[in-house]
Parts: sequence; structure tokens; C-alpha cells
Amino acid sequence: MLGDSLGWRAVVVLPGSVSALALVLGAWRLPDSRNPAATRLDVAGTVAFTLVLGLLPLGVLQAPAQGWGAVQVVLPLAGAVLAALLFWRTEARVLRRGGQAMLDISLFRYPRFVGVQLLAAAPAYGFVVLLVLLPIRFIGLEGRSSWEAGQFMLLLSGPILLMPGVAARLVGRWSAAAVCAAGLVLCAAGLLWLGHCGPTSGLRDYAGPLLAIGLGIGLPWGLMDGLAVSVVPRERAGMAAGIFNTVRVAGEGIALALVGAGLAALLATELRPLFPGADVAPAAQRLATGDLAQALALLPGGTRAELLQAYARAFGLLTQVLAGVTLATACVVFRILRTPDPHGAQGPFAAGRG
Repeated sequence: MLGDSLGWRAVVVLPGSVSALALVLGAWRLPDSRNPAATRLDVAGTVAFTLVLGLLPLGVLQAPAQGWGAVQVVLPLAGAVLAALLFWRTEARVLRRGGQAMLDISLFRYPRFVGVQLLAAAPAYGFVVLLVLLPIRFIGLEGRSSWEAGQFMLLLSGPILLMPGVAARLVGRWSAAAVCAAGLVLCAAGLLWLGHCGPTSGLRDYAGPLLAIGLGIGLPWGLMDGLAVSVVPRERAGMAAGIFNTVRVAGEGIALALVGAGLAALLATELRPLFPGADVAPAAQRLATGDLAQALALLPGGTRAELLQAYARAFGLLTQVLAGVTLATACVVFRILRTPDPHGAQGPFAAGRG
């Protein structure tokens, strides 16, 4: 609705204005804190980690158009691997010398901490990618109004406001491991269900899968932050929270790149039988980004209905993959978080109950 009335720029300007206001209020009212024992910034670790997060998506995003063997793809991916190895060695060296690493990789020795990082990444491929893909599909490809698309997206994102409170009540009866796993299983079921919706599906068809995804991902969403600091010694809770948020944000960026590239590859697979002998990769890339008109221009003789049906089939295969990954995450998280807590954590985040 905001886009219809004020234009697409308002969708960018309004959140930016709110963020600027929050920055001003935070600088004015929030107290500053400093670590008196802090050492110099871990420059090498920061640079290496930034290179990983920049080169990996760069290589993945170019793969559908250039091919996985292209120099433009291989070089960034190889650079990301080398930067990751450099980052790990750098952080290990800093820790051996008693310095303050950007990320304390020694925390990954705790199995439950690793489980929480998997939990942090789960919303990226089970929920966040849909916040990008679905508006592209609804508005750019299927031609729905922004008001109608907004109704669909509200069904997906609305439950996030309610489910953290529900999750807090549920851990009074069942373990956090059981609640988080159940939520991810429900999310996986919703993803599978979503794959059956086609270009002509209406609000009634989308309501069930979108609500299932939102309700499912909302359960672990409300518990993740508490779990992140409860599975390590208390004195290392700050670093654990930092790593958790880094994994969550980095996972979203990487997931968007991987899923976008995967959708383009699936679209190319669906288009080849329809246009034998044609180079369908550029059209698949355009279709994945919602540019239906350009995709049609790149495929002479193609029709809008054909491309929409190809997109629906490719999207259905994609949701099957995402559901499988989400379900596997649920199983691993449940098993790891149920292991005995070596730190003797008490309360709702202790392992074993339920």
C-alpha cells in the first residue's frame, strides 16, 4: 500500500528515516560502555571474515549466468575458501597469544553452542528468503497488486510477533530442544505445502502454508537469543551472543545468494524442454528476479502462461529442498540441544526435559 500511494522510494526512505531516528536517540540516551582490558582491534580477522562474506555471495550469484566453471565464479569462490582458512588460522593464533579475537572460535568446542548456531541459520533458508522471493513472484511475475501481496506477506510475518510469547510458555512444560525442533518441523511442512500453490492460487490457498511457516519459525525465533548465551560459561556470554548474531546475519546473506542461484538453475532446467536449442540461462536469471517482460523478450515464441508455469514448478522444487534442509536442521538441533549441559544451566533452557 505504501508503494502504491507514495511510490517505491517511500519503501526505502521510511525505514531509513526510522533507522536514522533510532541512531540519534540511541547516541543521546544509551549509556556507553568500554572494556578496560580491551586490546587492539583484530584487523586481520575482521578483514578475512569480510572477504569471506563478500566473495562467497559474489561467486554464487554469478554462477547461473556464467556457469560454475567460469573464471568469474571460480576465482571468488576460491578466494572465499582461502579467506576462510586465513580467518580460522588468524583467530587461533590470536587466542593462543592471549589476545581478543574477533570471534572466539574455541566456543565451537561446545556441542550445544554449535547446535544454537544451526538454529540461528535456520530462519535464513526457512523464512527470510521468502521475504524476498514471494513479493517478486506475487508482484513482478503474477501481476498482483502490492496490497494483495502485502496481505499474503502479513500471513507469513505476522505470527513472528506472537509466537515468541507462546514459545516462552511452552518451555515451561517441554524442553527448548523439543519446542525449537517442533517449530522447524512445522515450518518444513509449510514449505512443502507452499510449493503446491500456483499462479492462480488465491489468499485462501496461500493462507495455510504461509501461516504454518510463520508459526513454525516463530517458535525457535523466540528462544534463540536466550539459548545463545545459556550454552556457554557465563563469563563468555557476550562473545557467544556476538557470534550468534554474526551467524544469523551472515547466514541470511549467504542463504539469499544460494537460494537465488538455485532458483535460477531450476528455472533453466524447466525452460530447456520448452525452448530446445535456445540459451535459456539469461531468461532464467531474469525470471528469477521478477523481470517477466525481459524473459519473454529473450525467449521468442514463449508465452506468459508457459513461463509462469515453469516458475511454479521450479519454485515447488526449491521449496522441497528448503523443507528438507529445515527438517534436517530440526533433527540435528533436537539431538544436540538435548545433550547434558556441562555448565549446569537451570531454568527453561536446561537440556533434557520433554
